[in-house]
Amino acid sequence: MDCCRALSFCLCLLTSHSAIAITSTEILRWMEYMERPPGPLGRRAMSLVGHVQHLEQMLLNVSFHGNNLTLQKDSIHSLVFKLDCNFTGLSLSSAAPEQVPKARARHAMQFPAELMWDACRTRLTELRLICIYFFTPRFFQDNKNSTLLNNYVLGAQLDHTHVNNLSEPVNISFWHNQSLEHYTLTCVFWKEEAESSVGTWSPEGCHTEQPSPSQVLCHCKHLTYFAVLMQLSPARLPAELLAPLKYISLVGCSISILASLITILLHIHARKQSDPITRIHMNLHVSVLLLNVAFLLSSALVMPGTVCTVLAATLHFALLSCLTWMAIEGFNLYLLLGRVYNIYIRRYVLKLCMLGWGVPAVLVLLLLAVKSSAYGPCVIPLSNSQENGTGIQNVSMCWVCNPVVHSVLVMGYGGLVSLFNLVVLAWALWALHRLQARQKASSSQACRDTVTVLGLTVLLGTTWALAFFSFGAFLLPQLFLFTTFNSLYGFFLFLWFCSQRCHSQAEAKSEMEVVSSSQTVSSSQMMH
Repeated sequence: MDCCRALSFCLCLLTSHSAIAITSTEILRWMEYMERPPGPLGRRAMSLVGHVQHLEQMLLNVSFHGNNLTLQKDSIHSLVFKLDCNFTGLSLSSAAPEQVPKARARHAMQFPAELMWDACRTRLTELRLICIYFFTPRFFQDNKNSTLLNNYVLGAQLDHTHVNNLSEPVNISFWHNQSLEHYTLTCVFWKEEAESSVGTWSPEGCHTEQPSPSQVLCHCKHLTYFAVLMQLSPARLPAELLAPLKYISLVGCSISILASLITILLHIHARKQSDPITRIHMNLHVSVLLLNVAFLLSSALVMPGTVCTVLAATLHFALLSCLTWMAIEGFNLYLLLGRVYNIYIRRYVLKLCMLGWGVPAVLVLLLLAVKSSAYGPCVIPLSNSQENGTGIQNVSMCWVCNPVVHSVLVMGYGGLVSLFNLVVLAWALWALHRLQARQKASSSQACRDTVTVLGLTVLLGTTWALAFFSFGAFLLPQLFLFTTFNSLYGFFLFLWFCSQRCHSQAEAKSEMEVVSSSQTVSSSQMMH
């Protein structure tokens, strides 16, 4: 029976374009049909997205007297307005008691006068603005099973036109009966995927604000279906710390870029191409240089489209390469300190380059081929203390947007590398301690060993493990320590390179002095 009703309403839709008007009773029956739970056959005639589109067409063709029409069911409310070129704006609110059945949370929509400008330039006929409120997310199921604030989806459409790029945005307000201070809230719109009956929630073109702890205000530059994504986030970055953190990042990354360039140029000038250890160090410097440059560009050139996707993928590749070369440094340190016999590996550096650059490239290219939407503008919510409550600002950068990809190929990858290098560092400290105990080293030797340990700590990138302490009372100290140490990571590597070079020159000078002294002794013996 449900299938027959669905087909009959589809027939009504087709005949509506032949000047047969739709009545409000038919729309109410269709809304009632949409609210029913899906049966074994009832939903096969049309997808859920198709049901929504069918309702839109019926509302655009409904016949009614007056300037507006309101139709209500338990979980779906529909409003239709007749607009002309004298339109000066429209504000809708559920604050009135008759519009808030069953004590639902409040919501509101405000449309600017600009809404009719383009339409009035081309035609002077009457247009219809339809608003559909869904108090259930059942018709907008994405692959991520996103959590929506109040389970509300508020939509609007102006006749058969597409409204976008408004200079004055549409304002959509959502209220909640409890404080939302511990949640990351993002205003999104429903974006249908091409050649598919499904879609996804996207934040493009929407700006999120939180005027009070229980209200979310969305500013969007187009008309479609809007909602607010909720994600539990007890560790929100205070907006007051954004400026100093950005300053530290800019200065630190700039210093690291300069230090890495100097190190690479010094290495090219020295022409020590036969030293595998130096080659490994230089590859790490190149990856750090690429990481710092990509980070600064991805923060400055935030825009939707291909450019941001490429920048985000480049930044991800640079980070994975830097982490991989840190792990290679740890592996090479283990071979240097732990091997008993002289181990020769054919084309050792070439194989390490294939690992250090090849594996990250394959991962990023594979991700771009399978799910390129994982890269793009990533929204970073900030909390801002105000007199009237807590405000939210959004800061964006080109980065990994998909939470699963971020957990696996950023935090997971970095966690494995940090764990491996921490184990290698602990083992190296134990080996140095045993060596000191055997040789009964002097205080000067102990001091040199301490400097060596600090250098190894930098070389293995152990400061990157601070990323896993961004919670609770550790959040604010972690933010400043992580930003300071890791933005200056290239500069610390430069200091390590200089210390190793000075140490090598000192050893070469002492060897020359020993050789020259032995030659002097031999000459004196021959004279006698």
